[in-house]
Amino acid sequence: MRDQVAAAPPTPVAAAHRIVTLDVLRGAAVLGILAVNAAAFALPMLAIEMSSGPSPFPAEANASGVAQWIIAVFFQQKFVTLFSMLFGVSIFLVGGERGDEAKERVLRRRLLFLALFGLIHGAAFWYGDILLLYAWSGLFVMTMRSMPAGRLIWIGAGVTVVLGTLQAGLMLLMANFPEAMSSEASDGTVAASIAAYQSGWAGAALENLKTWAIAQGMNLLMYVFSTVPLMMLGLGLFKAGFFHGRMSMRVYVSLMAGGAIVLALLAGLEWMEIQAGAEVEATGGWAMAVGSYPLIITLGYASALILATTRGVGWLRKALAPVGRMAFTNYLTQTLIMATIFYMPWGPRLFGQVDYPMQWAIIVGVWALQLIWSPLWLSKFAMGPFEWLWRRLSYGRDLPLRRAA
Repeated sequence: MRDQVAAAPPTPVAAAHRIVTLDVLRGAAVLGILAVNAAAFALPMLAIEMSSGPSPFPAEANASGVAQWIIAVFFQQKFVTLFSMLFGVSIFLVGGERGDEAKERVLRRRLLFLALFGLIHGAAFWYGDILLLYAWSGLFVMTMRSMPAGRLIWIGAGVTVVLGTLQAGLMLLMANFPEAMSSEASDGTVAASIAAYQSGWAGAALENLKTWAIAQGMNLLMYVFSTVPLMMLGLGLFKAGFFHGRMSMRVYVSLMAGGAIVLALLAGLEWMEIQAGAEVEATGGWAMAVGSYPLIITLGYASALILATTRGVGWLRKALAPVGRMAFTNYLTQTLIMATIFYMPWGPRLFGQVDYPMQWAIIVGVWALQLIWSPLWLSKFAMGPFEWLWRRLSYGRDLPLRRAA
């Protein structure tokens, strides 16, 4: 009997055994990511940076500027950082310790099929896909998943801080050479991209494919170096009990305080640039430099959500946990909704026409839909539809989708 139990194939974690804080954090992350990604659905890649690029809706001290300021301060890089950390946790939860051959086979298939999902998602629907990057980064992290918590945390945090410092230095250097950030040469490129997306399905598909090829080249060659350390850090924090709420209150409060300080500083600097017409010279590049350290703010956000979840803020748990349990489905359905609105042939094709305040109206609408439909779906089914497909492929056998009676 013991041999039979030991040889039992690995199975997905049951809903009753899920770690609620992880689901809450995933829910917050996938919703927060949409706030940043919305502009990448609505505008050409060259036009979505708040402080550079010839945007049809420049950042000024008006409604559009305020909308961009909210994204830059509270969302930009914060929630994708959290999502990356949580993906590192999932590598361990699925693959277990190194040496467990059965779980490792499941993990390898999981990453392989994630890469396939990413290829289809990015090439056919939206160039900003992150799934392929996660699959590629996961291949490295899976080899380090048995490291002790302390080593994972120190390496992950150390490399992240070093890379942030290098980026901050680059931002300050660019601020001293404003001609390097001139957008005049790319005005025609932005106009041509908008025209291509509005021309119909063939033009939009080709433009998306070209942009995806550029973006994925950067992802797989460059951003893997920042994504792997974040996954390592997330896994280390999980092993240390951070995501379970097991650390001392002082740790969580300290991280919240540090995040609040950096957030306040970033808010002030970004607002100075808004008032100056989004010119980096207004702050000498310090807004972008401070923005190079999203990890501090992210850890503050995570700490606040963990304390709220573990200290009995029931409405927050009920709202976000179902969204997090269906994070893969919600991420992909965000693409289906946004692509339909902005450039799919069956939608109104509003690419290049929706300013930032209206983008926020769409973002909030999608948030509301996902906050409503996630618990409704999970009341009848054990997992989201894309989670079911991904797990079925990963575990190599059929899995029940409907909840047991």
